[in-house]
Amino acid sequence: MNIKGVDKKLADTHNISTYHKIPILDGLELLNAKKHTIDFPFHTHHTFNIALILNQTFYTKLNDKFLQAPIGTISITNPNEVHATPCDNKLGNSFFTFYVAPDVLKTLNSGRDVFFEDKIIYDRDLVNGFHYFAEHFNNPALNLEKELLNVLEKLVSRYASSMYFSDKKTILFQDFIGENLMEKFSLTDTAKRFGLDKYKFLRLFKHETGLTPNNYILLQRIEKCKKLLTKETDLMEVAIETGFYDVAHLSRHFKRFTGVTPSEYKKA
Repeated sequence: MNIKGVDKKLADTHNISTYHKIPILDGLELLNAKKHTIDFPFHTHHTFNIALILNQTFYTKLNDKFLQAPIGTISITNPNEVHATPCDNKLGNSFFTFYVAPDVLKTLNSGRDVFFEDKIIYDRDLVNGFHYFAEHFNNPALNLEKELLNVLEKLVSRYASSMYFSDKKTILFQDFIGENLMEKFSLTDTAKRFGLDKYKFLRLFKHETGLTPNNYILLQRIEKCKKLLTKETDLMEVAIETGFYDVAHLSRHFKRFTGVTPSEYKKA
């Protein structure tokens, strides 16, 4: 087999990911990523991300840490916690992520906010519980909500921290971002608008958000795209409305941040 044939075969067997929306627990979402080779850039979520590591070491970059989760462990990021996930670009990473609404865990914690200080959890009982759900979430005979709540309650009781976590909010720039989300971003012009040189603006923006302006804007556009995909059927219209040139441009960035294409997300 020639090199092109090998590359095509790898492309056919890698990045086979599916996204699922389950109407339980305030809108549970699941990502089943198989041999994922595309790095996730720095971004945030409004949910807890609970990833079950199925093969290859799973890496997570935080602003001040670089974490490694071995096979058979659980990796967690808190809501609005800036993180990136570099993947094995040759072999790919397989993992199953649960996107759980904060209020669900808060309820399980007697109304107290939940924060996980330990991002990598070694707990065979919990791993087995999450793995069972991941294998059977399509089974109509299973009481999905009861099964998952049982596992989440154990997770909270064993590992939730009493530490208060306040995510940084964009105060100085949030109005500007909202008003100009669909326009082409210029670092120099934006900095001038605030009376700053571009380097100081970049430093202040990243301090307040944990993200570069480009990643922040892309992430906001992707979030808007997710909402539109529940209504719009024409992907080209969604792309234009969210500031992308065309469907290919939208799909490339959407997959970088979510692991799946807009079409796959819409079908979930």
